[in-house]
Amino acid sequence: MHIRTYQPSDKSRLITLLRLNTPTYFHPSEEEDFVAYLEKELEEYFVLELEGEIVGCGGINYFPAENLARIAWDMVHPDVQGKRVGRALVQHRIQRIQEQPKLSQIVVRTSQLANQFYAKMGFELVEIVKDYWAEGLDLYYMQRSV
Repeated sequence: MHIRTYQPSDKSRLITLLRLNTPTYFHPSEEEDFVAYLEKELEEYFVLELEGEIVGCGGINYFPAENLARIAWDMVHPDVQGKRVGRALVQHRIQRIQEQPKLSQIVVRTSQLANQFYAKMGFELVEIVKDYWAEGLDLYYMQRSV
């Protein structure tokens, strides 16, 4: 397992990864949002490779005025889900966030399909917004201390 910084040349492989997780975890309309994130909104984004293939990815956005960081756009190839790839990506980003001394909270905006995964990683549910991402995909806003 190797985690490295995202490169723009990874973009097409990440879009393929998103499509492999659609419609199970993402609504088709979210692809446009993901592309916009990669092109305009990412601050730190990482890919996880197994045997030279990208099988996972996830980012961090920082909000220093609020003393928090948000992990964003997590996804793992369906063939390796449940094999600790997602856990490795989240742990890697938590370590990166812990290197920022002024941050005290980490938040994640997920859905009812992945909230239990984040709960196992120490995140606590703060709010649920029905049909936030799309019909049938609710927002689960979760947080944990750094």
